[in-house]
Amino acid sequence: MSHPAIATENWEHALITGNGRQGALCYGSPTALRFTLAHEEVFQPVTEPLPAPHTATALPRLREMLRAGRFAEAAAEVCDLAAAEHTGFAETRWIDPLIGTATLTVIPDRPGGGWSRHTDFGTGRVVHQWDGVTCEAFFSRPADALLIRLTGCGGTLSLAPVGGTPERPVDFTVDGPTLTARFRGADWAGALDGYTVTARSWRTGSGVVIAARTTPGLKPAGLPAMPDFDALLAAHAAEHGDLFGRARLDLPGDRRTQLLFDAGRYAIISSTGSRPPTLQGVWSGTWSPPWRSAWTIDGNLQAALLAVHTTGTPELMPPLFDLLDALRDDLRENARRLYGVPGLYAPAHLGTHGRQNHFGPIWCLTFWTAGAAWLGRLYLEHWQHTGDRSFLDERALPYLREVADFHLAFAEIDGGRARFSPSYSPENHPVNTGAQATVDAAMDVRAVGDVLRALLTHDAGDPRAPRWQALLDALPPHRISPAGELAEWLDPRFDDNHEHRHCSHLYPFYYAGDVTIEEDPALRAAAVAAVRRRLRWWLSEASDEMGYGLALLGVAAARLGLAAEAHAALTRLAEAYWRPNLVPTHNRDHLFNVDLAGGFPALVAAMLLASRDVVPGGPARLRLLPALPAEWLTGSVRGLVARGPVRVDLAWRPGMLEATLTSAQARTAVVGWPGGTVTVALLAGVPSRLSLPG
Repeated sequence: MSHPAIATENWEHALITGNGRQGALCYGSPTALRFTLAHEEVFQPVTEPLPAPHTATALPRLREMLRAGRFAEAAAEVCDLAAAEHTGFAETRWIDPLIGTATLTVIPDRPGGGWSRHTDFGTGRVVHQWDGVTCEAFFSRPADALLIRLTGCGGTLSLAPVGGTPERPVDFTVDGPTLTARFRGADWAGALDGYTVTARSWRTGSGVVIAARTTPGLKPAGLPAMPDFDALLAAHAAEHGDLFGRARLDLPGDRRTQLLFDAGRYAIISSTGSRPPTLQGVWSGTWSPPWRSAWTIDGNLQAALLAVHTTGTPELMPPLFDLLDALRDDLRENARRLYGVPGLYAPAHLGTHGRQNHFGPIWCLTFWTAGAAWLGRLYLEHWQHTGDRSFLDERALPYLREVADFHLAFAEIDGGRARFSPSYSPENHPVNTGAQATVDAAMDVRAVGDVLRALLTHDAGDPRAPRWQALLDALPPHRISPAGELAEWLDPRFDDNHEHRHCSHLYPFYYAGDVTIEEDPALRAAAVAAVRRRLRWWLSEASDEMGYGLALLGVAAARLGLAAEAHAALTRLAEAYWRPNLVPTHNRDHLFNVDLAGGFPALVAAMLLASRDVVPGGPARLRLLPALPAEWLTGSVRGLVARGPVRVDLAWRPGMLEATLTSAQARTAVVGWPGGTVTVALLAGVPSRLSLPG
């Protein structure tokens, strides 16, 4: 948890603390300590949201273009139609950026040498120390404020906007300990008018205590009188520590992986509040973050959240569902305007609105129709890992019904076969066309299949069930490419492009796997070949981007039992995508980004535990150590959660595996491990201990 003490004014190398709703980047040096604040609700209104373009009437023409192989022309046609409807679509439109709200600078009156810094993952406390001086900082969950304590010296305090130039003008006033920012030029409905940042300091017998808080809007929230730092830290540590302590990993032969498992979980816990973590979590030191931060749902957000269930923190998932509830009307309007159908259409970029505004002639994102279905898988994951029937009935199934409504109306069925046109496999293009516009991306079919199977399992009495079954029966099968790999597009006109950061056709293996593939030797061999082909590119010097994509590929490898491949992915991630501040980057040592903070622990967990979806009345099906690499001769993990839900604690050494399984309700568990399979009757709340030979 210690970090090299490198003096820097670059916020991207800061240590992080956060309470989910607010965060602070802690950096600088003993001559000037800096704390840059951000708030989950403070997105600067920069780009007016427009209704999604009305392309529904052009759908027959677009489909004809795609049938004729005029792929790039179809993508350009959407842009031309949108620009003719509204001039605002003449250029690429972005979502609003998550911004840093202010930088609090503390000038200690006793700078010195011997400086060190570290983050206590268990309490959320960041500590800077030098000769006789300690600076502690944490973002309190109970008080919803940044608390800083200097011990061994005093200091002066100043408050200023973050550096750089806003994309739209901002009027700032600083009145003593309060900074007020008024956004100019954003007069559309729902645009935030500004924010305030308030800071106060109190001298103590041994130093100084400081408190600071960002408040969305122009009315500052008051700070308490002299805060009791120790009491607030204890209260925060109890809440934060409960979440962080749910899962513990011990790898005596691989302390780097153990450290990054903790670092990733710490970042996601600290940046999940009433909303899920953005691309940068709940931290920002700029007016123009890459991709505007916010939520990108063609893989980024899913990777960030991929470990929250398996590491025992299901409380971190409902903020996503709350966000989707808030944007539901926009998602419905997208479906109507883009395709003339009911149901939900989720664009790849979500922010202060859910309208499909971001697309172009190359990045033809209006053709990506699987977004809402992929998010539907996360509703299913929550049900599978909590067993919360009220959540299933009241939140998951209503959402899934609307997703199914979209695809029932959108998919074409001809000769008993469903076709998804247009289609888009996130950010990739067939190597033989060069165009991202396609039909029948494998991910579309697999994600929609997940939704339909869930509805038929849990909602079979719905009047739409026969139509769900008909569409499920019509979904096209997997395709094996001429090179022997599982194909990314089911239409044989498209040749796979393996030198790419995404592997969306492996989507089922991010979660519970795909029984059809795993029980068919030819399909399984094709899936293995696809993983290995993509991994070769990732491990080459040609790749440098999107570390979370490598994490997802590693998870797919682990689900397929490919221990060496999963470990190779993990090793590259550990070596190349984490800075000394123990915050991951999007590319190798480039772009502060928390997607991998979720993907890395998810990969570790996938190497140690796999589970199938559980159906009502059916057994839990677990695999222990499904992809244990040779490098991890001994180790232990506690607090992993399998679908069921079943809590799993493991300890292993050569020739022996010890497992403790605990289910909240009585159930049968079928447990596989490298040495065999056993069926166990689990009593509600009673740990069942197994000693299994290697």
